[in-house]
Parts: sequence; structure tokens; C-alpha cells
Amino acid sequence: MLDDRAKRLLKTLVERYIADGQPVGSRTLSRASGLELSPATIRNVMADLEELGLIASPHTSAGRIPTARGYRLFVDTMLTARPRDLGHKDTQHEQLREQWQPDQPQRVITHAAQVLSNLSQFVGVVTAPRKTSVFHHIEFLRLSERRVLVILVAPDGDVQNRVVFTARDHAQGELIEASNYLNAHYSGLTMEAVRERLKTEIEALRGEIATLMQAAMKLGSEAEAGNTEQLVVSGERNLLAVQDFSNDMGSLRKLFDLFEQKTQLMRLLDVSSRAEGVRIYIGGESQVVPFEELSIVSAPYEVDGQVVGTLGVIGPTRMAYERMIQIVDITSRLVGNALSHK
Repeated sequence: MLDDRAKRLLKTLVERYIADGQPVGSRTLSRASGLELSPATIRNVMADLEELGLIASPHTSAGRIPTARGYRLFVDTMLTARPRDLGHKDTQHEQLREQWQPDQPQRVITHAAQVLSNLSQFVGVVTAPRKTSVFHHIEFLRLSERRVLVILVAPDGDVQNRVVFTARDHAQGELIEASNYLNAHYSGLTMEAVRERLKTEIEALRGEIATLMQAAMKLGSEAEAGNTEQLVVSGERNLLAVQDFSNDMGSLRKLFDLFEQKTQLMRLLDVSSRAEGVRIYIGGESQVVPFEELSIVSAPYEVDGQVVGTLGVIGPTRMAYERMIQIVDITSRLVGNALSHK
């Protein structure tokens, strides 16, 4: 536990380091904190903070910089960020509001990533909503002996088709009968709902219909597996201008590799999709963010009351967290509103 004096000095040190990017010395702390303390007292408090692992001393300077643990304490207990009202006037967010339409989800997602990047001057990332594979219409077409073409049509017109091999030959009349039965009883259900119903109804179905429906479910599962969440990334080149990275080509290469390997980014964002509101992940404090120099400010967004994706800002640990929280918070709500049909 820190006393009020130590908290004040730590808060001041973090804010000065975020603003200037230079290790903070005791003289600067004395001026910026407004506390009437002797240099010796400040040095003693700094030594205590360093012993607690909240700040560290670079070899080349007498000043101190925050550690991941120091940033975490600052973020959790010292920030005063307040969510802004959606009526707040912001040029780029106003453009979002005017241009986004629910029937253009890809445009909404791409534009959101660009806005996050432009406002933060770092990297904007957004996961696109994952579609639910809905069974609208099915058709079976006999190709030859024991070879059947399964055609699966989604409500949006997307068509999946696959050739399946059946245990016995089916006449076209049988295939039409099976198609009619399945369209009458299962149309409009998600693949997951169809699978659940089949578990209890499979024995009641005629053998050939059950066999063909299982083949169709396999096709639907393959379509869902291929329908992985899409990740849109914008502003990677902004990191070239970040002092914390520009002096270390090794760090830059690692970061650009991260953006190339989007599956790792998806895992990072998947963590925050299970949380409520804005969350901050600071590099080096856990396995969630594997790079010490990197922080992620993210939030899930909802469509018609359901969480369907995540968006956020990725930048250096030395970022203006209060501003990033507001940018991410308002963008997540605007994206949810733009994609909702209510």
C-alpha cells in the first residue's frame, strides 16, 4: 500500500514520462507534483517505489521511468477518464455517424479501424462480426451412382456446394423428397440449432433423409469453419514515428511480425471480447500481451444487444491512456449503433 504522497509522486512521474518520453528526475518531480518536499525526501520515496517494482532507473540516466507494474497501478487507481456522451462533437466520429449504414458492415469495420488509428496516431484494430451460418434452403442433385451434389443456400444468398459420396445409390426422386422435407422442417435455423434437433430426431427420420442431412451438416460445419473472424488493422506505419520503437529496429520487426500474424492479434482481442467495457492490457505484466513495449486499449462492441466483436488501439506503453479510453469507448458504441438494426 502506498501513502498519498507516494501515490502523488508516482502519478506525476507517469504523467511526465508519458508527456515527455524522458526519465523523470527528482527536481522535475518536485516542481510538477506541487508537493513541498526536499530533494532528499523525494529521492527516498523514489527508492521505495523502485523497490516495489513500480519504477525503474535506466542505466544512462539518473531519472526514473514507470514499469509495467507502475503503469498498471496508475491505470487502475489514478486515471480519471470519463466516458463521453455520444452527442459529443468530434469531426471524425461525426463522419462515422453520417457514413455508416447497417447494410454495409465491411465499410463500417474498415472505417472504424481507420478512425481509431487517426485519432490515436497508433494502430487501430477491429474484429468483424462473425456471421452465423443459417440454413435457408438445401438441394440434393444426383451426379452419378453414389455421388450427390449438396447445395446449401444462406439467407443472404451465399451458396456452398460439395460433392458427397453416399452409402448407396439414390434416385433423383428420393433426393427431391429429402430436400423438400428438410426445407419444410429446418429452414431458417442456424446450423447449431439443426445439429441439436438432429440429435433427438435422427432416429425418427427415414434412413436416406438422415444420411443426407448429416452430409449437409458436414458441409455447413466446413462453411462455418472457413468463416473465421476477420481482423482489420489500420495504421501500422504510425509506429515508425513512435520514439519508443523507432530507435530499436528489433522491436519494430517484432511488432510488424505481430501484425502479419493476425491469428495472435485475434487471440489478444478475444480476451477483451469476454470483458465488459474498456480494458487496458499492458505489455510485460502477463502473457496476454507478449511485448513489453506494447499496450492495448480495447472494448467489445454489441449489435442488437449481443457482443459480436472487439476493437481497440495498439501502441506503446507510454501512451495517453485517458484519451485512448475515450477514443475506444465512443468508437465501440458508434460501431454497435451503426451495425444494429433496432
